[in-house]
Amino acid sequence: MEQVKNYIESHREEFLRSLFEVLRIPSISAQTEHKADMVRCAEHLAKRLVEAGADRAEVMPTEGNPVVYAEKMVDPKAKTVLVYGHYDVMPVDPREEWNTEPFEPVVRDGRIWGRGADDDKGQLFMHVAAFEAMCATGTLPCNVKFMLEGEEEIGSASLYGFCRKNKRLLKADIILVSDTSMIGLDTPSITCGLRGLTYMEVEVTGPDKDLHSGLFGGAVANPANVLARLIAGLTDENGHITIPGFYDDVRELTPAERRAFNRAPFSLAAYKRSLSLGDVEGEAGYTTIERTGIRPSLDVNGIWGGYIEEGTKTVIPSKASAKISMRLVPNQDFRKIARLFEKHFRTVAPRSVKVKVRFLHGGMPYVAPTDMPAYRAAEKAIVATFGKKPLPFYSGGSIPIISGFESILGIKSLLIGFGLAQDAIHSPNESYGLDQFYRGIETIPYFYKYFAETK
Repeated sequence: MEQVKNYIESHREEFLRSLFEVLRIPSISAQTEHKADMVRCAEHLAKRLVEAGADRAEVMPTEGNPVVYAEKMVDPKAKTVLVYGHYDVMPVDPREEWNTEPFEPVVRDGRIWGRGADDDKGQLFMHVAAFEAMCATGTLPCNVKFMLEGEEEIGSASLYGFCRKNKRLLKADIILVSDTSMIGLDTPSITCGLRGLTYMEVEVTGPDKDLHSGLFGGAVANPANVLARLIAGLTDENGHITIPGFYDDVRELTPAERRAFNRAPFSLAAYKRSLSLGDVEGEAGYTTIERTGIRPSLDVNGIWGGYIEEGTKTVIPSKASAKISMRLVPNQDFRKIARLFEKHFRTVAPRSVKVKVRFLHGGMPYVAPTDMPAYRAAEKAIVATFGKKPLPFYSGGSIPIISGFESILGIKSLLIGFGLAQDAIHSPNESYGLDQFYRGIETIPYFYKYFAETK
């Protein structure tokens, strides 16, 4: 391991430059205008993996954006690790809130600033760098495969079919993922649970065209007003989701389980201060970390309709729309929740409007056992680089394809991420600490070492 550490130390600037090359590619999967950038990013990563030491790397087509597959087989009898990551990133809107160019990364105040710096290019590239360090020093003890996709931010729709088609190619003992966060660098953690996701879009239509709000106001249903009422009614005064049947499959934790969950270090005052909040809110009777880890939630992700440009235009809009996501906990099925949502939304809508409800994407919750060999190896790896044992941690985020891996490939995933809350993923001014980046590169080789030693 000393050889590996020396290699990493002597190549720190080179790793950073290589990461910047990837960050400069605007691989936004949600926007069709960036289709060519998706292919360009995939081709760049395939080339870089060969340079890092892969025996083969190729850009494999799917029904959507391509998958980068690479491998290095050191011994047919050795354990095999399949590294998963995604090279697509979120849109940068609102652009005016960025302090730097989103796709021109810079280092400032000990942090890398740019879209994808953390999610997931920065974390993905830690694996490329660690792999290179082990290949260059001849110390790689496992077979390693890479599967890097370009649709995670839009639901990984094409990856399910890719996995079904390539089950033999993707055969492995564990899937290694760095697309999650830690509680803190002083309180390392391993994610052992992810919430599921149901993502919907709704459209409310009133009159067949925009109307003068003076001549028709008070007599014709305003779709924007109706949509606002419908959305407001999806939760009650206690933060409880009002969709009938929504909580039917939610497993209530015992008092002992809740006490154990709340032992994780958390300062409500610091949390509010970091987000410039006067106070928090959510489902009554639960702590903030319970609300984001073990309880479901519902949020409007976007809402639009009518005139929103500069100045005034007094109209009743013909249509108003919203995107709504629901985070789910173990035992909840995203397909069932989608059906319940649609039925409820149609039921509560007044006759004065027409509604359309569309399911966009979703995925099941995921729980990773803390007693599997890969988890124990990750614990030892983090102790080696952080100096303390990591805590098991349930993330409020979702990676829908992770549960898909288990159902299609029959392989468990290990979620060992190095992000922090301050990284502002999905938001303007996303960043990733240099300490996080290099600490991740140092930790991953230890995981390979300890995982190879497990029985």
